[in-house]
Amino acid sequence: MAKLYWQPAPEKKDKLAQLIAELDGVQGEIWERTFEIAARAEALLVQHRVDGIAKIDMAKGDIDAYVVLEDTNKTNTGSGKKNANSAASIELGRGGYTVEVENEHGQVVNEYEVAPAEGLHILAEASHLPKRSRGLRAATEKRVRVKQRKRGGGRG
Repeated sequence: MAKLYWQPAPEKKDKLAQLIAELDGVQGEIWERTFEIAARAEALLVQHRVDGIAKIDMAKGDIDAYVVLEDTNKTNTGSGKKNANSAASIELGRGGYTVEVENEHGQVVNEYEVAPAEGLHILAEASHLPKRSRGLRAATEKRVRVKQRKRGGGRG
């Protein structure tokens, strides 16, 4: 590791930090460590994966690199939320809630509880960072209304 004895003036400090961060050797080390974290995260995710929708990805910024947990399955995109992503719930957990299923007339035809779930902390564990939690809430605190889908398409 190099030692730097020269101290830049306060207004020049950011330029020096950027110059060092942009060095090829530093960028190579950043990408190598990103790959290592992503490999550990993928190994942890595989232990918990149910249907293979969630995945680990890497992204490169101008200087930094990122390990990303992504889960954009059809239940997310069908929820009406653009670019919905359950990755936060996978990582940090979620509180329980009640789902009310409505028919086309707005009448509740079914109701069920979704249990709270602890987070898996895949990214935190893979990168050796402390685990954070959202804190689990009681199932009765939140209600979600869902319109019932019409079934059909078969011949009579």
